[in-house]
Amino acid sequence: MSVTINNVGFSADNKLKGFIESKMGKLDKFYNRITKSSVYLKLENSGQVKDKVVEVTVSVPGKILVSKAEDKTFEAAVDECTSSLERQLKKYKEKQGN
Repeated sequence: MSVTINNVGFSADNKLKGFIESKMGKLDKFYNRITKSSVYLKLENSGQVKDKVVEVTVSVPGKILVSKAEDKTFEAAVDECTSSLERQLKKYKEKQGN
């Protein structure tokens, strides 16, 4: 699975990119036919505490799964997104009968 990381309005450091790639790689355990995934990192300048926004899209044959989370840190938001996608992938796999 290829992971594309897009950061909007700032540059993500290698530590954060490595963390994201590691988390996204673990999704293969739940459904091994993921073709590609995109991670969008954004900073919301609304003065809120939870100003880090992460949106993840995962492409599987016949469907695109999406998860979005806001948190204090990008790592926490990525954790939220990947656990949501984990549930979505399990459901999708059950429906496919694989």
